Amino acid sequence: MIRVPPYLKQGDTIGIICPSGFMQAEKIKTSIEQLKEWGFQVVLGKTIGNQYHYFSGTDEQRLSDIQFMLDSPKIKAILFGRGGYGLSRIIDQINFDNFNDNPKWLIGFSDITVLHAHINQQLRIATIHAPMSAAFNDDGYKNAYVQSLKKVIKGESYTYTSNAHLYNKIGITKGELIGGNLSIIAHLIGSTSSYSDKGKLLFIEDVGEYLYNIDRLIIQLKRSGFLQQTAGIIIGGFTDLKDTTIPFGTDIYNIINYHIKELNCPICYDFPVGHQTNNYALKVGMIHELNVTLNGAYLKDLSY
Repeated sequence: MIRVPPYLKQGDTIGIICPSGFMQAEKIKTSIEQLKEWGFQVVLGKTIGNQYHYFSGTDEQRLSDIQFMLDSPKIKAILFGRGGYGLSRIIDQINFDNFNDNPKWLIGFSDITVLHAHINQQLRIATIHAPMSAAFNDDGYKNAYVQSLKKVIKGESYTYTSNAHLYNKIGITKGELIGGNLSIIAHLIGSTSSYSDKGKLLFIEDVGEYLYNIDRLIIQLKRSGFLQQTAGIIIGGFTDLKDTTIPFGTDIYNIINYHIKELNCPICYDFPVGHQTNNYALKVGMIHELNVTLNGAYLKDLSY
């Protein structure tokens, strides 16, 4: 049974940290302003604007920052500034005892998939896959995708839609929603943080990968047995992809479809989630309904 952290109310405090890659402090400014406009207080972690080579601090500094935010009774949710890479280096050192006793919403995507998967598998607590601080910049806070985060953290239900697609597989199903960044999901296989996909709705997305590596990652999921028992699959955005000097010879959705078309479950493509503007907030661990029709796909939050 999944446990649901308390939804936020006026005056609650949101912490912002960068547990992975470095992010300039000024890129957090707009998100701070808007969170306050939404009625929340904001506390910044020490990793904001801090840099240690690629990272927002040493492993010890990043661990200390996230540990403080998880343990603080004042903090009711944690919004991550950005992803990148780094959580895998510290996930096994994080003490989740206080968080387990007093759950709070953790919000982010990309490398934050490490936390989504670990918490889903080990603690059975819901989290939010959603835009992070950087998405608020350049008037991004005005769009429907960042606004969807505001609605979700306040406890509003949602139904999201995507257009019809050539490779969509018609059907209706429901199950617990899991997913995130494909590279991270494959990276976690074989570890204690890996998702269990049996009877679940799986969504995947990625950014900046070579086409051949996406092919390899999907094969890794299949060979591990990961995709065999999913109730439904949601293919999100695959952006800024690269190809080799000798082209791989096909496009991203052809690559994915080649490997999953025989699966016996509804499948939808080009869903608005990923490293792109159209990135809706999704409650990981909560029951959803996926309805793939000739006219498009619908993902409905059934947690109410």
